[in-house]
Amino acid sequence: MAAEYLLVDGYNIIFAWEQTKEMAEESLDNARQTLMEELSNFQGITKARIILIFDAHLVKGNVGKVMDYKNIKVVFTKERETADHFIEKVAYSKGRDVKIRVATSDGLEQTIILGSGASRMTAKELREEIDREKQRIREEYTEKIQLNNNRLEGHLDPQVREWMETLRRLK
Repeated sequence: MAAEYLLVDGYNIIFAWEQTKEMAEESLDNARQTLMEELSNFQGITKARIILIFDAHLVKGNVGKVMDYKNIKVVFTKERETADHFIEKVAYSKGRDVKIRVATSDGLEQTIILGSGASRMTAKELREEIDREKQRIREEYTEKIQLNNNRLEGHLDPQVREWMETLRRLK
């Protein structure tokens, strides 16, 4: 199976999601951190290669920065390079070889990346997919716990279970 990439327009998503938008009013760093955590957890479920891109094009003399955050890549663009431009470059350079999805609610950007062979998703669709996957994992975990608790030993104290096992082996 070919690699799947998810390119995320960081500030676009932050200001489209209610939780992070409110957080950004107090602290943009906290909003960025929250988004990075959400995407890191999502990557652990989907196994897609996630690249989170933040605009830093207005920072004078900025040479850009790429860093690993747990299991995702985080990019701060260089001076005069927008997140949109970075996303377009990646989509056009890799779009024919691998599956690329781009998460942004920027209508123009969505139109441009479709021409590269990438698919698009809005901030709302990304939020819904993350929430759906979290719910699926939660249900799988709950089901697993319930399966273990359907047996008597699942309800016993470990010491009692050990004592009963010792008795069983004596026979």
